[in-house]
Amino acid sequence: MDSHNTWRVCGADLSWPPLLAKLRGHTYLVRSAAFSPDGTCLASASDDRTVCLWDVHTGSLIGKPLVGHTNSVNSVAFSPDGTYLASASDDKTTVCLWDVHTGSLIGKPLVGHTDWVSSVAFSPDGTCLASASGDQTVCLWDVHTGSLIGKPLVGHTDWVRSVAFSPDGTCLASASDDDTVCLWDVHTGSLIGKPLVGHTDWVRSVAFSPDGTCLASASHDKTVCLWDVHTALSTAKTTQNLPHSAPITSLAFSPDGALLSSMSNDKAICLWDVHTGLLIQDQAVEVSERNFGTWKPHN
Repeated sequence: MDSHNTWRVCGADLSWPPLLAKLRGHTYLVRSAAFSPDGTCLASASDDRTVCLWDVHTGSLIGKPLVGHTNSVNSVAFSPDGTYLASASDDKTTVCLWDVHTGSLIGKPLVGHTDWVSSVAFSPDGTCLASASGDQTVCLWDVHTGSLIGKPLVGHTDWVRSVAFSPDGTCLASASDDDTVCLWDVHTGSLIGKPLVGHTDWVRSVAFSPDGTCLASASHDKTVCLWDVHTALSTAKTTQNLPHSAPITSLAFSPDGALLSSMSNDKAICLWDVHTGLLIQDQAVEVSERNFGTWKPHN
């Protein structure tokens, strides 16, 4: 198999269905993707400076690519009701809000950062949008007015890579190249306690468990940390044989909060037991573009 087109999935179930389709429409690297809340639409962000909307059932591009950014698009996120899409870009300072039904830009781009914007996330009630930037800050925006809420949140000492709201919307987590994670009070904009220290390199991604009690962070140090949100203490660190051999770039909890997936530049996806912090090692499979829709055991 061509290693450039193969992903290894640790802890996979061989009964999983095959890959369904490969969506083609961008002309350069794809940085981010997100499903709409009802699961019918997929949004993708690309270095070709556009956002694409896809029909999940047909795999077809919905309308034309959304054009509004002047540089690479790093992140996309749907509002909870699925009517808005937010996108973050390297075009220094801007976040765009799009009408999902028409594909039109809503108002003007949101300007408040002084450097590239790496990540966006909607609050659970859809009224607030958070953005993370290379200017070392996090901004909170009023979705209805497009106005900045208060001042940018200052607490990190290097680029901020990722933001995530807690399920109840009261807390915001941010991940930074200063090797830390910060927790913020959304209502006051204040830092909750001290930055969470446990990683030894850049922190690339954060995600809350569905019940909001656990926070996961992924790092260039090739590990995942699990944090107790109430005590701000680390409950586990995935140092078990360091299954990832390259920086970890993304995380996601299963809907029931029992499993956590981590994705790495080593082209591996690992599944973790959240309760034990251990890697699920029962199976490992590979999926390849060359053998589309086929799962193969990994030796």
